[in-house]
Amino acid sequence: MRIYYEDTDAGGVVYYANYLRFCERARSEWLRALGISQQQMLATGGPVFVVRSVQANYLAPARLDDDLTIVSTIHDLRNVSVLFSQRIFRENKLLFTAEIKVVPVSPGNGRPVPWPDAVRARLHDQLSRLSSQ
Repeated sequence: MRIYYEDTDAGGVVYYANYLRFCERARSEWLRALGISQQQMLATGGPVFVVRSVQANYLAPARLDDDLTIVSTIHDLRNVSVLFSQRIFRENKLLFTAEIKVVPVSPGNGRPVPWPDAVRARLHDQLSRLSSQ
């Protein structure tokens, strides 16, 4: 991900809240790569994904024109939540880490619901791959 002027403050440093936007985009792209369409789930009455909690650590600043790499992995999978570990790098320098818990909720009442079987299977496969490495 390239850092643009709109991502920075007056000093050319990435505004702190934008790191969470970057993580959101990376998770969405990660799910898309797994064949999980959040839009399709919403259109068919399935759950929507919401962030339940965030633990963030800002280690070094990203700046205007930096080219960042965002790494998203599953750390834990439960019946009604998944914990993502996300890291943002500039080249090999770690700039930011976050643990982000995501919960599937009913679009009608906003209450947590179990993962659809197909989604849970794909998430479980990813967790298993990480565990075997």
